[in-house]
Amino acid sequence: MSWARKLVTPYRVDDGEKFRLKDFDPGDTGLLRSKGQAKKLLEQGIASMAELQDKLYAQDCWGVLLIFQAMDAAGKDGVIKHVMSGVNPQGCQVYSFKAPSSEELNHDFMWRASTRLPERGRIGIFNRSYYEEVLVVRVHPEVLKSERIPSSLVTKDIWKERFADIKAFEGYLARNGVVIRKFFLNLSKKEQKRRFLARLEEPEKNWKFSVADIHERASWGDYMKAYEDMIVHTATPRAPWYVVPSDNKWFTRVVVAAAIVETLESLRLAYPEVNPQKRKELNAARKLLETKDSS
Repeated sequence: MSWARKLVTPYRVDDGEKFRLKDFDPGDTGLLRSKGQAKKLLEQGIASMAELQDKLYAQDCWGVLLIFQAMDAAGKDGVIKHVMSGVNPQGCQVYSFKAPSSEELNHDFMWRASTRLPERGRIGIFNRSYYEEVLVVRVHPEVLKSERIPSSLVTKDIWKERFADIKAFEGYLARNGVVIRKFFLNLSKKEQKRRFLARLEEPEKNWKFSVADIHERASWGDYMKAYEDMIVHTATPRAPWYVVPSDNKWFTRVVVAAAIVETLESLRLAYPEVNPQKRKELNAARKLLETKDSS
């Protein structure tokens, strides 16, 4: 078992049937006991990721979609920034989904995400995603009204129906070569409070703070139930969730890096082989270059 798989296996959820969020400790650091140890593994992971991404891009067959969901202050931006620091920007696309625009509200809830899926050979990153439709919209049902769905379709089964739609969508993508990995950054309410206070107390972090974050914090219990239900109904072997402990940023980052490395390794990526005809063309080009230089 590779170091990456060994590290992430405890946090991977392939089948949500028996999943309970209370069984996952936000402060867990697994087998790691120091930031120094985590730093070395993160550097190793970033180096491996750069090499594997180069092969992914050259092979041009698979697309990789990484989805990040979390409560405010869980560190999504920081994880993306640090973990993906070694990736070639030409082969990576990052989208942050905010409140839907009027154009987006004129379409189905999956539309805006479906237009931003990664191309073959590329890694796509969703900072929040269509899962907001079973999180924020579920915790704040009044948001559903702005989507103007016919009232006859808004029944007590709407969340189960959306889970089914999401699973079908992700199954479709998987069957077409898009590898999906989903990360729930599992932050404790206590640590969120500490980070909010830091944003208020440190001038360079003031810009990160929003009063709306405090209002959302008041619905913490409802959100935790929504996250649990989301994972229960949408975790599959082809599109697993990683419930990543997030009270310690240094551990969060190395777990996410390990999950991405393990995923890319599982694809058995390789540079494309050159066929005989192409080999002849390359040899001819070599001779031409050598002749030109010698004249």
